Amino acid sequence: MTDYRIRPFETVGELKECVRLQEETWGLGFSERVPPAILKVSQILGGVAAGAYSADGTLTGFVFGMTGLRDGEVVHWSDMLAVRAEARDAGLGARLKAYQREAVLGRGVTKMHWTFDPLQSRNAYLNFAKLGIVVREYVRDMYGETDSPLHRGIGTDRFIALWLLDHERVIGRLRGDDGSPLPGPALEAPSALGVTDSGGSHPAPGPPRGDLDTPWVRVAIPADVSAIMNASMDLALDWRLATREVLTRYLDRGYEVRELLRGDRVSHYLLHSDRLNAAT
Repeated sequence: MTDYRIRPFETVGELKECVRLQEETWGLGFSERVPPAILKVSQILGGVAAGAYSADGTLTGFVFGMTGLRDGEVVHWSDMLAVRAEARDAGLGARLKAYQREAVLGRGVTKMHWTFDPLQSRNAYLNFAKLGIVVREYVRDMYGETDSPLHRGIGTDRFIALWLLDHERVIGRLRGDDGSPLPGPALEAPSALGVTDSGGSHPAPGPPRGDLDTPWVRVAIPADVSAIMNASMDLALDWRLATREVLTRYLDRGYEVRELLRGDRVSHYLLHSDRLNAAT
């Protein structure tokens, strides 16, 4: 495994290099990119702006976040994380998050948030299995329409991650505990959204069910929504609308998303409600 040194950006040149990596990740001229001045100010005001450097000094990934008040509580909001394509799936994203966690804890902050697309299963698996987040909030079109090709056609619906930095769940996941084995009721959870035979090579969402009243419920998402977007934007939009309906309904009822179970064609979120006194 390649060894990376993760450290704060120190020079104007390094800050500008971070902007170039943002455009490499989200598209040239991406209007939501964070400029060097804001990256620098975030460091002054308790935020994190740091890069992962390979042995030859190449910037391979970065993480950026801001610290401030939310509902009267000091929290850290992780705004961006990116890893170059050739270094993905090697654990560098998790290392950047672990670095960010330690930096924020050192400032006396114990809660972190960020957003991610509920349909992006690879990112979701990292967040739940490797980092130990939970999700209690779903925001429809949080960023409106953007000019990034990654956001085309299906809007910018987002989960808001809740990362309780000193919680035993988080500490365990960072040590390598992926949450297995799951409790029996979770494995037997009924489906609030399944799949149906679309007659094509990609799965299609089945009819949503919003009336389940069990401690655990299961919600399907495609294992590779990007492939679906390339094949059929109509089908991708069907997935967006179906998952939006189900996830907002159950989160509004007090459920939280606890896990993502990966599959070859379809993955499943597991939602849990403490209100129903289930085994956790």
